[in-house]
Amino acid sequence: MALFLSTFVNKVDKKGRVSVPATFRAALSPQAFQGIVLYRSFTAPCIEGCGMDFMERLSDGAQTFDAFSAEQENISALIFADARQLPWDPEGRIVLPEDILAHAAVAESVAFVGKGQTFQIWEPAAYKVVEAEIRARALQSRPTLPLRPKGGAP
Repeated sequence: MALFLSTFVNKVDKKGRVSVPATFRAALSPQAFQGIVLYRSFTAPCIEGCGMDFMERLSDGAQTFDAFSAEQENISALIFADARQLPWDPEGRIVLPEDILAHAAVAESVAFVGKGQTFQIWEPAAYKVVEAEIRARALQSRPTLPLRPKGGAP
């Protein structure tokens, strides 16, 4: 499973090309599909990103809904129908589709934000505001994270 760490700000050229951070590419290099999967977030003005392995896990999870149920239809439309497989070129760049750029209000640069098994792509100034809000909430609530035993067993 790929692991995405840190935050990187990269320029977007006039053709919509952007370099995927080298550490993100390295995390995905063992996978058959040499690229990333993106879809418009339905919870924030950003782009959700992951590797094909995570999309397969999402698909498996979607199978828990009843076939043809509203929940299953919503997940299919919001994630799978919207998802784009974007291979990187020999320089490690992808081309961001215009509708995805518009959803995140991206113009000149993007922030790749590592979220563990997934990542997000934000307009950098918008992410700074969100990051400040997240840190302020964390100072108030002091969240904890249980550590699983090595090997992933609960």
